[in-house]
Amino acid sequence: MPKSLKISLLAVSVALILCIFAGVNARSVAAAGDPAPQDAYQQINVYGEVLQHIQSDYVEVPNIPKVTNGALRGLLESLDADSSYLTPADYKAYQADQGGKAQVGINVSKRYGYAIVVSVVPGSPADKAGLGDGDIIEAIGNEDTGNLSLAMIRLMLEGAPGSQLQLAVVGHRSTSSTPQKLTLTRVLVAEPPVATSAYDDNSILYLKPIIIDHQHVQEVESRLKAMKKNGNTRILLDLRDVSAGEMAEAVRMANFFIGTGTLASLKGQKYPEQIFSAEPSKAINISAPMVVLVNQGTAGPAELIAGALQDDGRAQLVGERTFGEGSLQKTFVLPDGGAVILSIAKYASPSGKQFEDAAVTPGTVVAANSDLLDEMELDQSGSAAPASNAAPSGSGGARQKTPPPTDDQLKKALELLKAKAA
Repeated sequence: MPKSLKISLLAVSVALILCIFAGVNARSVAAAGDPAPQDAYQQINVYGEVLQHIQSDYVEVPNIPKVTNGALRGLLESLDADSSYLTPADYKAYQADQGGKAQVGINVSKRYGYAIVVSVVPGSPADKAGLGDGDIIEAIGNEDTGNLSLAMIRLMLEGAPGSQLQLAVVGHRSTSSTPQKLTLTRVLVAEPPVATSAYDDNSILYLKPIIIDHQHVQEVESRLKAMKKNGNTRILLDLRDVSAGEMAEAVRMANFFIGTGTLASLKGQKYPEQIFSAEPSKAINISAPMVVLVNQGTAGPAELIAGALQDDGRAQLVGERTFGEGSLQKTFVLPDGGAVILSIAKYASPSGKQFEDAAVTPGTVVAANSDLLDEMELDQSGSAAPASNAAPSGSGGARQKTPPPTDDQLKKALELLKAKAA
């Protein structure tokens, strides 16, 4: 590679990093009164020196644009899972996406550097294939998710109805680190309606919205308004594996159970704090004994509801620590046609705990039955017994699940509710 080209590539790389790192992060340092903008520039110099060593001393002539793209992606992902760097080609595809495409029914984020399943839509192709929250998607087709931004991962999961999606998955409860190859068919996934049931001679109303959107929140509202007529005196809200939806709808739903006070807040370095307060006129049932079920698949809007109800003392939470997600993003277009998707504010519970950082921990922790079953499958030497979720031979086989004999989390929640006076 000609020396002049190397120098120009180095200059472009450093300029890009400078625009993002110094232009965005230095402001946060200055705003905090820390005299460290110079530290940001010093880090730029370090990056430039590292890049120069890569160019001149690496075992072979490196692909500098690829190196720079990796550096920019790593820079953004070091902040949080939702912040992403998009190359010019990525951003063009991102802009062209109009939504509404077929999917396989999984909600994803990034953890440990890879795509991770947050929750699965019941009855979807992913559910039928045995995917569950916590599973790591190592690759989509031939693309390693460790080299993809979250925005592009979500885009690649979509496609035309009937098209095939190839995934390499490592089950988070699996004893094998070898990815399992799955081939799923994309469909137009429809979230099921709010699941309802009644327990304890009809006194306990069970509600499970699979998504926190306008339609499902409306269904919850209707069920709550019909409680007295139906003889329900206590509420069991199941937010397990609920991770999709809208924060505005989550605020509205939390308000059904809380008549006054703060429900949540949103704040960023340059984003003025926004307080979401309960409106008495929108409350429906603020006194019925209530328990909420949460797990690792509870994320985003569902975490806002759970956090509001827990901090207010309105409901007891049962289950597992939630996923930890809840931020607001803004897109910044770069001079070369690429873009940065940056988290500019984070949601927090009334007590001030940011969901992105602290998640929500229930007061009554109960492990999921699937975890307990997997522990039971291990023999005393620590090796796995014949796995109940092993894949059949072939690259497209579903991972068979052994249904739990009981739902201990649900059982505990009902136990607590039955002990509460209506």
